[in-house]
Amino acid sequence: MDHRIHAVTINEEIALLNDHDESTCYLVTGERRALLIDTANGWVDMKALCEELTSLPVTVVNTHGHGDHVYGNVFFGEAHLHPADFALHDQQFADPIVHGLMESEGLRPAKLTGLAIGETFDLGGGHTLETVPLAGHTAGSVGLLDRKHRILFSGDGVIPHLWMQLKESLPIETLRNTLVTLKQEHGDEFDWLLTGHGRGLESADIVDNLITGCEQLLMNDHEGERSYHWFGGDCMIHPIDEDENHGIVYDDARLEDLL
Repeated sequence: MDHRIHAVTINEEIALLNDHDESTCYLVTGERRALLIDTANGWVDMKALCEELTSLPVTVVNTHGHGDHVYGNVFFGEAHLHPADFALHDQQFADPIVHGLMESEGLRPAKLTGLAIGETFDLGGGHTLETVPLAGHTAGSVGLLDRKHRILFSGDGVIPHLWMQLKESLPIETLRNTLVTLKQEHGDEFDWLLTGHGRGLESADIVDNLITGCEQLLMNDHEGERSYHWFGGDCMIHPIDEDENHGIVYDDARLEDLL
């Protein structure tokens, strides 16, 4: 096991793979095949790591197109991604530093296969995951619903610290509608989240908290907010519960229809 990866056993079929607290991916196994949900930052050969953990053939699914979730695709021949994030994926790999590193190592991004909403991955042994839409953080964000274990693998689409300030992020109203639809269509099918930056199971109550936060923003209720500095500049974080690290990070562009 690479020193950057901290592996946590969630249950007999799910392994959490934390890449240096910078990104989290998951190896999900059945009787016939395995699913690798996201591939982390590209510093670790995730294909070789998966081969240490399972002898089953591995299919790669990306929850969205950001580099910290797709750069490890370079160790695979194919990866599934929602087409709405294809351009974002290509932009991430076009970064000069990333491109130079790939060239020096003789690597290239995996071939992308379009991921459809409702598409299922049958791993065998009664273990099937279904793709559900989580548009908001990015247009092509998706989750993988594991009804067997009542878990939603949510990437960065449903996460306690949700970035919505990025240029590729959609309006807060769109996020709110996404989450309400998720609750209506699948809310009784999962109790837990495994997120794109998590260290273990997290309560599905986060969905309700995010919906409330979105609705407060849409009603121009900014109580409890504070300024937020990130590598792209300054914006705001809107609280969703009592934990100061939890919230919706946003800028005025996500609320422009309300201004």
